[in-house]
Amino acid sequence: MTYRTGGDLLVAVLKEFGIDTVFGIVSVHNLPLVEAVDRELRFVPVRHEATAVNAADGYGRARGGLGCALTSTGTGAGNAAGSLIEALAAGTSVLHVTGQIETQYLGSGRGFIHETKDQLGMLRAVSAYAATVPDTESAGRLLREAAAVALTAPGGPASIEWPIDLQYAAQRDDGAAAPHAEVPAPDPAELATARELLATARRPLIWAGGGATRARDAVLELLRATGAGLITSNSGRGTIPEDHPQVIGNYATTPAVRALLDDADVLVTIGTHFRSNETADYTLRLPEAHIQIDVDAAALGRVHPATHTLHGDAARVLPELTPAAAPADPGWSARVTAVRDEVRAAQRDAIGPQAAICDALAAALPPGAVVARDVTIPSSTWGNRLLPIHDPRGNVFPRGGGIGQGLGMGIGAALARPHEPTVVIAGDGGLAVHLGELLTVAQERPRLLLLVFDDGGYGVLRNTQDRYSERRSGVDLFTPDFAQLAAACSLPYARIAAESDAGPVIRDALAMDGPVLVEVDLAALGPMKTPFTPPVKIPTA
Repeated sequence: MTYRTGGDLLVAVLKEFGIDTVFGIVSVHNLPLVEAVDRELRFVPVRHEATAVNAADGYGRARGGLGCALTSTGTGAGNAAGSLIEALAAGTSVLHVTGQIETQYLGSGRGFIHETKDQLGMLRAVSAYAATVPDTESAGRLLREAAAVALTAPGGPASIEWPIDLQYAAQRDDGAAAPHAEVPAPDPAELATARELLATARRPLIWAGGGATRARDAVLELLRATGAGLITSNSGRGTIPEDHPQVIGNYATTPAVRALLDDADVLVTIGTHFRSNETADYTLRLPEAHIQIDVDAAALGRVHPATHTLHGDAARVLPELTPAAAPADPGWSARVTAVRDEVRAAQRDAIGPQAAICDALAAALPPGAVVARDVTIPSSTWGNRLLPIHDPRGNVFPRGGGIGQGLGMGIGAALARPHEPTVVIAGDGGLAVHLGELLTVAQERPRLLLLVFDDGGYGVLRNTQDRYSERRSGVDLFTPDFAQLAAACSLPYARIAAESDAGPVIRDALAMDGPVLVEVDLAALGPMKTPFTPPVKIPTA
């Protein structure tokens, strides 16, 4: 096939991967790409390149597929780097296409506009794959190869830099698909001994991480066969709907779940990397009998010793393991359900008046709807645990811990699933990082409820300093009048200032066919019973 420009070729490749919406910022160094996308697909002009990648990330997560972001070269690509780090940490599928200066000036260091030193090296550092388009016959192959890497577990963002002269030129494309990556298979002897261990277990637990979300049916079969309790990482939430009585959830470090881990006679972990904040800085004790399944060989035994390491895709490994499983003791299964109820009740009590907001969202949201969560106290406490997740595609949050990314992710998710509401949980501090994206919301009009929890600054760090330091530094911030801000952006506005407000305000907001900003006035609502501090070590404590 011959295409008139690189933009026409890009559109053809994006259609192959089912992409109908692209996020980015137009520039003199990506103009042919943006014009073609805007002509044939939906181009969403976000206000910052970081948001372009976050929105493409959220779009891909919500659809269970690939998202695409377009940025300019140099500073534009640099602005995207932080969000590429998030996609890399999460293993999410993002195709990032960025401009580059004209081929004849590439690498000359003469200060050509938008030129930067070793842009490809920067992209390689923050992407699972990065390449430069060298001529008019390679772009299609490189785009498909990048997309294939992004979509193949363990996944991650793939970046293509494309010199502007080659973007304008006619493209020749043979349409060849990228070769499929070889899927690893576990060692047969390891698999056989893992089966023997599972056959004798009577107090089993399963830990589902992000890798388990690609094997939902197989995980459910193992859960049914064993009667085990299911612990999840934050990334593994929704692998099994969280109203299931065996789903304990993202509560591994609570005293009740630690006690379960101490008494379990086998633990099967599936695609989890035991992040520091989910294992109390790696101090969590796991059972000695540990079967670990992961498609990433480097993850096996990296954090915790594993009796049997099964290197492979969980969707293929679990059906070979499950037939050997024996049912748990009835008393163990009953204890699992009791612990599930206990940890939820304890957290619901601890968050005080915010429980009313959690309850209102759980009651009003359709099962599986996207809840995009920025890094803020409500997210880090009940949003990441108590608020039920029924589908992993609805579980959208910054796994790398970067603040300010939630709104962009929510915009992408809302445009990926336009016929159902999307919720964004953000703090006033995190929202300010990309406040300009309120204009994107106003322009694109997604069906999005933006819940802004206003405590006048960085509440997590304020709590930490109040607990461990003699003074506050950098945590108390000027907060806008959100009613006036919403009005300036032509957004409907509502306020929650009491527990009784939560139900009616959230129901009305979710019923709107468009965006709405709801401010949660935390000073009026009242504090949590226990101030939240992050699970990190403070040497001065």
